Formats: sequence, C-alpha cells, structure tokens
Amino acid sequence: MPKVSIRKDTIDFLKKLSKNNNREWFNAHKDTYTEAHDNMIEFAGALLAEMNKHDNIETSSGKDSLYRIYKDVRFSKDKTPYNAYWNGGFRRATKKLRGGYYFHIAPGNSFVVGGFRGPSPADMQRIRRDFATNYEEVRKILGSKMIIKTFGEMIGEKLVSAPRGYEKDHPAIDLLRYKQFMLKHKFTDEEVLHADFAKNVSEVFKKMRPFLNYMSETLTTDANGISLVD
Repeated sequence: MPKVSIRKDTIDFLKKLSKNNNREWFNAHKDTYTEAHDNMIEFAGALLAEMNKHDNIETSSGKDSLYRIYKDVRFSKDKTPYNAYWNGGFRRATKKLRGGYYFHIAPGNSFVVGGFRGPSPADMQRIRRDFATNYEEVRKILGSKMIIKTFGEMIGEKLVSAPRGYEKDHPAIDLLRYKQFMLKHKFTDEEVLHADFAKNVSEVFKKMRPFLNYMSETLTTDANGISLVD
C-alpha cells in the first residue's frame, strides 16, 4: 500500500487562508479547499490505521476524526470565519481505555497532544486521590527518559492554590493542582511533509501509553484494584 503524506499544497492552502480569512476568498477557492481537505482525510485514515496497530481506537474513520474548518464565532472575539489549521482527534475504545489523542497541523505550529483535557468531577476526584497517595509512581512515569525526551513536562490548566481537601504543603501539591493532564509534542514543517509522518505521529502517540495506561487503571479501578467498569 502506498504511503499517504500531507502534501505541500495542503499546507500552502492554510498559509493563504490565514491571510484571506473571509467568506468571499474561501468561496472563490472552494475547489482548492476540497482537494486539501481530501488529502487530510486520507492522511487521518492512514494515521488511524497506524494507531490501530498498537491501540484500540473507537473513531471509525479518518474523515470522522477531523474537526470542521468552520469556526463557531458566537462567543469569540476573533470573528474570522475559518480555522487556519487542520485538526482532529481519536477516541480510545472500551470503558477501560481512557484518554484521547489530538493532532493539529498548521504552518510553524504543528503538534500532537494526548491525555485528559476535561475530566468529569468524579474522574478528577479519583485522579487526585490517586496522585495524593501514589505520587512517587506518577513522578516515575512522567520523569522517565522517554517521556521527558519526547514530551518534556506534563501540561494543562492548574489551580492557583491547593484543591479543596488537600494541604498546600502536600508532597504532591504540584500534581494535585492540575485540572488537565496532557502530553504534547511539536513537529517542524519539514517533519509534517515527510512521507513517514503518519507513522511518526503514531509512534509519538504510542510513547504516551505508559501514562495513559496508568491513568486508565486509576479511573477504572478502586483502591483495592477491583474494576469499576464492565
């Protein structure tokens, strides 16, 4: 099977869109958009195939993984009608596999993110309870050479102070303040256009797995290791 890559003109379309982010220009270049969008559907499909070699992905197709280029400007100060980037995400399958994957492609700003962007209150409580007692294990995972080299530190919004029920001098206070739990890796424009980009993105996502697997176990078992899901 031939490799599917992101074409240069797919990226060039984004550059032109960022300078002409209006409906008149977009409608006049709708054919160019369609060709670029089709290329991204093919790429996302190739990435999904790579992901399913090492994970169980619920997202059914590359097309289903892509987000719309049309912006919802109702609550935004920026009223430009289009996103000048391609993006999409994959959901892990079954109740036992938690966390998600996100990819973002833009000239000079391409990256992937994986983890937990908006935990429910119940999930947040369970995560913090685990971090409070097992923080050494969490630090070991996040501090591994592979994680540090590929992602650096965990990212995400944080509370200004300690969460309710925890002391400010708790030994895991740096972890307990997180409201989101994500790992991020950036790619250069040259890397994005590489023939093996789908495979390379998949490999980066795979390197997140020790963290995602730990978090999945935290969210699906009780303190005694008994499963909370079917």
